[in-house]
Amino acid sequence: MLKYQKSKTKALSMGKKDVISKEILKNIARDISKHILHIDIKEDMEIINQEFTRVESRESDLLFQNGDEIVHIEIQNNHHSQMHLRMCRYYTDILFLYEDYKVSQYMIYIGKEKCYMKPQIIRDKMNYSYDIIDMRDIACEELIQSNDPSAIALSILCDFKGEDKQTVINTILRKLRELNDDNAFEKYLEIVTLYSTNRGLEQNVKKGVEMLTVDIEKIPFFQDGVKIGVE
Repeated sequence: MLKYQKSKTKALSMGKKDVISKEILKNIARDISKHILHIDIKEDMEIINQEFTRVESRESDLLFQNGDEIVHIEIQNNHHSQMHLRMCRYYTDILFLYEDYKVSQYMIYIGKEKCYMKPQIIRDKMNYSYDIIDMRDIACEELIQSNDPSAIALSILCDFKGEDKQTVINTILRKLRELNDDNAFEKYLEIVTLYSTNRGLEQNVKKGVEMLTVDIEKIPFFQDGVKIGVE
C-alpha cells in the first residue's frame, strides 16, 4: 500500500487516513490503471473490497475484476525490502478466490528515492514475478498534454525532464483551471496538493495557485493538506 509505514499512515503521508485516504488511494489506482497501465477498464468492472487475513490483516490498495482478469494494484511510497514476498502472498490469496481468472499485479512506486525493490522470486521450484512501475521514469509531458484532468494531476508525480519545477506546476494548474469549473478545479487542486507533498512541491503549488489569482485562504483543505504533508 501507499506506505510511509505499514501502520496505515497512507495516502501521501496524510494523518486523516481513515477519513479520506482509502478513497484517495482507490482514485489514484484507478487513474494509474487508465493513464499509465492503459488497462481497458470495462463498464461492468467490479471493485473488489477484500481484506486478506492470515497472521496479520492486509487490505489491497485496489483489486478489481475486469472481464476475465483480476487486476491488483499496490501503491508504494518508500522502499520495502520484502515487497516481493508481500506481493506473492497477495497473489496466492487472490488465487484462492479467483483461481480460474488471469491475475495481473502492479506495484506503482511514487517515492522520491530510486526504487530497488525486487520484482520477482526465483528459488527452489518457484518462479514468481510482478510488475514494478516507477512514476519517476514516466515523462510528465505526455500526461500534461492530455485533456483528462486526472491524467494532468498525475503528471506532478512524473519526470519533469529537467524543466523548471515552477514552470511545470504552473502549466499543470493552468490546464486544470481551463478544463474545469470552480467545483471541479477545487477537487483536482486538492489532488495535486496531496501529490505535491510526496515530491516536496507544496510551496510551488501554492505559488502557482496564487498566480492563478485563486484566493488560497478560502480553500481550507489546501492549507490542511500542506500542514499534514509537512507533519
